[in-house]
Amino acid sequence: MNQVPAIKLGPIVLAPGVEARHGWSFLVAAFLTVGMMTFVTIGQTYVLNEHLGIPESEQGAISGDLVFWTEIVTLLFFLPAGILIDRISRRSVYAVGFLLLALTYVLYPLAETVDALYYYRILYGLGVVAVAGALSTVLVDYPAEQCRGKLVALIGVLSGLGIVFTNQGFGALPEQLVAAGFDGDSAGRITHFAVAGVCLLAALLVQIGLKAGVPVAREQRPSVRQLFVSGFSEARNPRVALAYSAAFIARGDQSVNATFLILWGTLAAKATGMSSAEAVMNGTLIFVIAQISALVWAPILGPMLDRLDRATGLAICMVLAAIGNLSLLLLDNPLERIGILFFVLLGIGQISVFLAAQSLIGQEAPLTKRGSVLGAFNISGAFGILLITLVGGRLFDAVDPRAPFVVVGVINILLFLASLAVRLRTPRLPDARQAGTDNPDVAP
Repeated sequence: MNQVPAIKLGPIVLAPGVEARHGWSFLVAAFLTVGMMTFVTIGQTYVLNEHLGIPESEQGAISGDLVFWTEIVTLLFFLPAGILIDRISRRSVYAVGFLLLALTYVLYPLAETVDALYYYRILYGLGVVAVAGALSTVLVDYPAEQCRGKLVALIGVLSGLGIVFTNQGFGALPEQLVAAGFDGDSAGRITHFAVAGVCLLAALLVQIGLKAGVPVAREQRPSVRQLFVSGFSEARNPRVALAYSAAFIARGDQSVNATFLILWGTLAAKATGMSSAEAVMNGTLIFVIAQISALVWAPILGPMLDRLDRATGLAICMVLAAIGNLSLLLLDNPLERIGILFFVLLGIGQISVFLAAQSLIGQEAPLTKRGSVLGAFNISGAFGILLITLVGGRLFDAVDPRAPFVVVGVINILLFLASLAVRLRTPRLPDARQAGTDNPDVAP
């Protein structure tokens, strides 16, 4: 029997059944996904300052609470979304998620009260559930196992570039519009509507370009009940449990960086007398520095993760993240030139934990239950965002803007110890379940 030659995207070997056009479409979608998700932080900071005129002393708590209620939504819907991803289609769920993000960005600058923002964050939360769940699942589907780390790293780079593109491009747009003669409110609305337009294009891309169906034949699919319990029952595998724990801090770290790094920089810039538009641009710049360092580091780390035991790689990445977060204790003013060094360390740590966690769960998630396992993985991440931002927002206002990063750094140290324990007690051996991950994909 002739073996079908492997299809490659550069050095990355794709899983059987995945065509080059699927891979290229996924790369473009990944570039847009995280950027479209994270713009809400920039938009929210602008809306709070320019549209609603919220006092600076209240913005940390409000920002944390908005994230908290968003994560309540994600906690409720990540697992149902994972079941839909496993039973119906990766690409359809992905497309609907982008449409929900587009609707959010249309409504956000129209809010007249903070309460309205909470309602709009429900739509945003549903959009995040759909696009994040689909992105994670497709990222597990598309690579051959021996190239998993490389694809995870490439997606990390593209996500970082997408964040830079979104935050630098659209983050600077309000100031450019104000300079062109628009008032602050109009500049904010135009910027949000432009981001919504990109989300609409992304929805069309994933619906047309990604692989149809799911990777197993209809008769092989687990029941809805099996999918519902599988995400949590798989945590009996210590390596899956470790991956879930890593997702808790990886997503929490990303949220802290996106929410409080931008806010810290914005408030520091406003304290110097800058306008809201100028301050947001300066606050965004320090976040972009962290993201640029992350995308430079990702292609270096990815091949390393393919050569290491995944738990060993996660332990190393937790150390890098702890250094990045705790080093901010040495930085008093985020606008100082020396701050660039600290933001580089922060970005390296953040992307390291994300890549290591994704590589570990990608290796351990069984083929027939990937959407549900990734749903549980994302639920753990939502818990991380929920708890860390809820506590972090109050610590930001009451104690110090660096306090949320210290919380994350301490958790990084604890999970470094957990990673060592899993590595020593449960060395990974090949098994039948994982051997099945490279079976040919069958779309219904």
